[in-house]
Amino acid sequence: MAKIRIVKTGSGARAVQAVSYRNNQRKILKHFGSAKTDLELDEIIAEAEEWVKDYSGQLSLFVDDNPNLILHINKCSFLGIYYSFFREQITYLQEQFGYFSSFHSLLNDLVMMRIFEPSSKLRSIELLSDYFGLQRNRQTYYRLAPNWLKLKTEVELKTVAFAKQQYNFECDIVFYDVTTLYFESFTEDELKKNGFSKDGKSQQPQILVALIVTKEGFPVSYEIFTGNIFEGNTFIPVIKQFIEKNKVTKMIVVADAAMISAKNIKELIEYKINYIVGARLANLGKDTVELIDKTLTRIDGESIRLQTDNGFLVCTYSQKRYNKDKFEMEKQIKKAEEIIKQPSKAKKVKYTKTTTDNKLELNKDLQKRNIKLLGIKGYITDIAEKTLSNNEITEKYHELYKVEHAFRMSKNDLEARPIFHTKSEPIQLHILICFMALSIARHIELRSGVSIKKFITESKKISDARMLNLITNKEIKIRAKITPTMSDILTKINSPH
Repeated sequence: MAKIRIVKTGSGARAVQAVSYRNNQRKILKHFGSAKTDLELDEIIAEAEEWVKDYSGQLSLFVDDNPNLILHINKCSFLGIYYSFFREQITYLQEQFGYFSSFHSLLNDLVMMRIFEPSSKLRSIELLSDYFGLQRNRQTYYRLAPNWLKLKTEVELKTVAFAKQQYNFECDIVFYDVTTLYFESFTEDELKKNGFSKDGKSQQPQILVALIVTKEGFPVSYEIFTGNIFEGNTFIPVIKQFIEKNKVTKMIVVADAAMISAKNIKELIEYKINYIVGARLANLGKDTVELIDKTLTRIDGESIRLQTDNGFLVCTYSQKRYNKDKFEMEKQIKKAEEIIKQPSKAKKVKYTKTTTDNKLELNKDLQKRNIKLLGIKGYITDIAEKTLSNNEITEKYHELYKVEHAFRMSKNDLEARPIFHTKSEPIQLHILICFMALSIARHIELRSGVSIKKFITESKKISDARMLNLITNKEIKIRAKITPTMSDILTKINSPH
């Protein structure tokens, strides 16, 4: 066993050594220097004690969870920081989702990086080393990535199972919407197509992504379509696939007005899928508009239900909506009047119409019609009033904004757009990783009540300082204490529901 020995030198100083004894023979293991003052001696002895502990295999004073941690600053070098706490929390959630045990660690790491700092796949592999000390090989990514494309169904099934466990999701009601993701490219192919862009990038090829979420806004399924497909044509295929994958026997699907068509309604009825979709009142016949105008009392919250070929038409009145609709209509009428006054700049806009002598005039018939619909919102459903009241129909439709929130989150926080990939397979893999990241991030938000950005910010405060012990030449890590905010977040995330 090594011991510390202090001896006087010829100059009167005190030398510190590490020695060992065997068979009454002393062996000097290491010289640590000489001290002329008591302060110098204490510093050298501290260095020697640390070396002896490491040499003897004892627990170091630098162990992270040691409450008696003593740090010899002048014998350490700062190497940087890791954000291992964040990784530990995401890994824990990946275990709960069933992702961690089922999918390769590199795929899970790329999902984590999509949440922490979105970037290209290869850049993410580099950042895994910088931020978490994880050494990942690019060649491993190239070798495994093609196989990950086959995981979509398994990922969705595990995500649905998680939703059932955590949110009591029974597939009884789902919310459906679509969005577009554009590419930093101007070249189309079999998947990337020019089309109507929700991002205002109609000149660039895009894909259309459909998303299904629970009533809480937790994503459970997605699908990718070519960028030029009409969004209403995605509705039935995606819902049918979801029903078949999850063996659903009864379901209500909520979607916006773009999904409604006579063909879609017919198929929904055929497959016994209940529906609540937005109604486009502007497309209603004159008689129906007149009936709504005469029947619906203009009192905040009032509603009526009418039978139509597509199901029940539920109409509700809101004073707030009335004020908004009236403001927009007056603005459009004013614009129309200004254009009519300047024939040289004449162009057809809303509330104008062309006369027989090819001149523009105000469309007073359209104005009168729309006045009758100010403040009114419509919904189409096949659900009888005894099952769901008009107010319940309205409330469920208004939950559709949670799909929009999920899309905003994926586009902004997870930077799903723009897409820099050019081939179909990398695009599909990109969306798979974004979906997995979105599911985890959305769960954090729903449980904690804070945004994913706030969660990341608080996680970064609990960093691991990396220090090189110059005595032992070993790296040690010292973790910052958990903040009260993060402690509260973790309590909420980990509390049973």
